[in-house]
Amino acid sequence: MTAAALAIRDLRKRYDGTEVVAGVSFELRRGECFGLLGPNGAGKTTTLRLALGLSTPDGGTIELAGKPVPASARIARGAVGVVPQFDNLDPDFTVAENILVYGRYFGLADDAIRARTPALLEFAGLSGRAGARIQTLSGGMKRRLTLARALVNDPQIMFLDEPTTGLDPQARHLIWERLRQLLAEGKTILLTTHFMEEAERLCHRLAIMDHGRIIATGTPQELIETLIEPDVVEVHGEGVHEWMEREKPALGCRMELSGETAFCYASDPARILASLATKPQLRYLHRPANLEDVFLKITGRELRD
Repeated sequence: MTAAALAIRDLRKRYDGTEVVAGVSFELRRGECFGLLGPNGAGKTTTLRLALGLSTPDGGTIELAGKPVPASARIARGAVGVVPQFDNLDPDFTVAENILVYGRYFGLADDAIRARTPALLEFAGLSGRAGARIQTLSGGMKRRLTLARALVNDPQIMFLDEPTTGLDPQARHLIWERLRQLLAEGKTILLTTHFMEEAERLCHRLAIMDHGRIIATGTPQELIETLIEPDVVEVHGEGVHEWMEREKPALGCRMELSGETAFCYASDPARILASLATKPQLRYLHRPANLEDVFLKITGRELRD
């Protein structure tokens, strides 16, 4: 048995003749936050479902919380808290009743669940809302309740599938704060997200998936340092297309056009900035490269549905 919280080796899954998970391998170390990033359809959610034993793999091995999956998936899930991509709170129950019913799935006694509920609601910033109906909660409150509910069995491993999608910045930052608190307490987190800032802030390591395969792994800083030029200049304004076509050969840097913005990637941006100094009609932003630049470079800018 491995000491990892989750160990996946050569995982494969087909749907309708298409291999949506194609030989994925990674380990989730205890006490870390590991991110799975990728465009829509990359295979992230399917990988999570396979790891939890909710789908049967076509190949490969999974070990979760020291147990083989899917053979012992039910036992393994007892050590896991799950925040799904979409809220599945029961609208017929109050806030406290949602936690109570969920806790019963783990075989917890009602008295034990009720004893834990005030601390869980305080953690989620929902103190005083125990008797509230789900329909009265904001989107941010619902996501925080889903997170609190996932902690009812005091899991050591958390699976979070896009936990902040659709939230405003204030709600997103509050959930980030709570996740950092869980990590400080020794919890282990597997996170899927579309927010590159979220991955940079929370993840110790991450993997970028596309078309069912892992195409890059490392710490956020390692990926930025090894896979992308260090400087980015974003240029927009009247005539940006013509400027890019005219200057591209002389500037000697990688350039991409996305809508009305030219992205210039360079190890030394001096020539780009000198050219722009003579073009007052163009506006620009000079910044260091980030994880989103890496993501777009290796997965492309085309829209995924």
